[in-house]
Amino acid sequence: MIELRHLVKRYGGETVVDDVSFVIEPRTIAAVVGTSGSGKTTVMRMINRMTEPTSGEVLIDGADNRSLRGYELRRRIGYVIQNHGLFPHRSVAENIGTVPELLGWEKSRIAARVEELLDLFGLDPKLFAKRRPNELSGGQQQRVGVARALAAQPNILLMDEPFGALDPIIRMKAQADLLRIQKATGTTVVIVTHDMEEAILLGHRIAVLDAGKLLQYAEPAEILARPATPFVEELIGTADRPFRLLSLGELMPLVEPGEAAGQPIPAGANRRDALAELLWSGREAAPVTGADGRRLGIVRTARLVSDAARPAG
Repeated sequence: MIELRHLVKRYGGETVVDDVSFVIEPRTIAAVVGTSGSGKTTVMRMINRMTEPTSGEVLIDGADNRSLRGYELRRRIGYVIQNHGLFPHRSVAENIGTVPELLGWEKSRIAARVEELLDLFGLDPKLFAKRRPNELSGGQQQRVGVARALAAQPNILLMDEPFGALDPIIRMKAQADLLRIQKATGTTVVIVTHDMEEAILLGHRIAVLDAGKLLQYAEPAEILARPATPFVEELIGTADRPFRLLSLGELMPLVEPGEAAGQPIPAGANRRDALAELLWSGREAAPVTGADGRRLGIVRTARLVSDAARPAG
């Protein structure tokens, strides 16, 4: 558990973080969102003491994060930045093994962990372990950056706009990767983003900051249904709220018996993605299939549209 208590950060006479408090539950993703200059990155960097607060405290599992030396704390917390920060003259395997090496792990243990992570991220160790970062695509570099941050098996992973430099298609894949990896590892993730749609997709809870102040901290559905301030409502976008609410809903409750032609929609898709596929293909209904390919029924465009048009809250 991460507890942020009355955090304040001043630079000169300017207050960039103003009395921010919230709790991040273990094994969840907390998205910190806000416009440029809102204080979101500063708040996150106070967790691993890359920025020291002017006042307030950060507790990790009940212990003040100042009880450890800064470098010791940071070795226990994974950190991913937008441009991945890979060492250009080190191989993929050497990049991933950086922190375990600093911690004194045996070479055999490091090699096993590197192979485990490459497999987890869908990068064949035989093909990728010896490559240099400049031989990788942007999406592959992003995966290696996250793998390196997870190498020493940290309980906490901090991510500062990690997907901002990726093109939209690769970004969607990277977001899906993060959700899959977080579920598999149970790591507590704090992700900073300026993109509310990304925050809604990834966050179990979302902290909305503006001018250094915390305006709302709640689950995505709560923020969409009941934005706490006009600024939060503006950040959500009134016209987009019904469509964004769809992304929070599972598809299966809307699946009904029947037959339909065309490309099937996976049962694991959310309602928004299903509606987008149906509208794009011009169909009134589509078959829905399980992970094993078995047909489970159909979903209708009219049902999804009706669900999106339902009043929030």
